[in-house]
Amino acid sequence: MIKNDSGIKSATGLTGSGSRDWIIQRISAVVLAVYSVVLLGFFLTHGDVTYLEWSSFMTSLPMRLFSLVAVLALAGHAWVGMWTVFTDYITTGKLGSSAAGLRLVLQSLMIIAILVFLFWGIMIFWGTGFGVVAV
Repeated sequence: MIKNDSGIKSATGLTGSGSRDWIIQRISAVVLAVYSVVLLGFFLTHGDVTYLEWSSFMTSLPMRLFSLVAVLALAGHAWVGMWTVFTDYITTGKLGSSAAGLRLVLQSLMIIAILVFLFWGIMIFWGTGFGVVAV
């Protein structure tokens, strides 16, 4: 594995390639933007939304599938973004020899958080309805 100037291996990125990570982040941003526009459009066209309307809309198969894609896009987008922040700002040049350990801890915590939110999101949309949200 080739190290860059900061001594950070690129294998800890999502795809192992900066170009592919950049593309994944841009595609995921478009997915999240479209998802936001769809939700905004629903609220703008339905005025005073009841729970029944909202539940019917969000539990329909197209919205469940779109929500699954959006949750996966959010996970990929968050990982690429946070990995970039950690590798740009948690470096040996800025923090000394403790940077690698701190970066490992932060990336591990980020992976755990993203996986928790990913599985939680899947449970919300594919579980027994919105009752899964209560923890």
